Amino acid sequence: MHGSRTLIRWLLDNNLVDKLNLLTFPVVVGQGTRLFPDTGQDTALELVESRATPSGVTIQIYRPTGRPQYGTATADMKHVTMKHVTR
Repeated sequence: MHGSRTLIRWLLDNNLVDKLNLLTFPVVVGQGTRLFPDTGQDTALELVESRATPSGVTIQIYRPTGRPQYGTATADMKHVTMKHVTR
């Protein structure tokens, strides 16, 4: 399915997506429409396949795996080293 982020979001929210092909182009844009809106259910994805084209486009194939499980993380700062960089 190409082009309708509203329909894609509805299909994801209703567990009707078997796989998601995501193409990432090596371009930074300053504005545009988000692929996924700020609201809606979170969906966990499992990476099934990943490859890159000679032009740098990356193609990732994901399988939805249901609701994500979130953990907590803390940094152990005694193992962090800082280097001073001068220009």
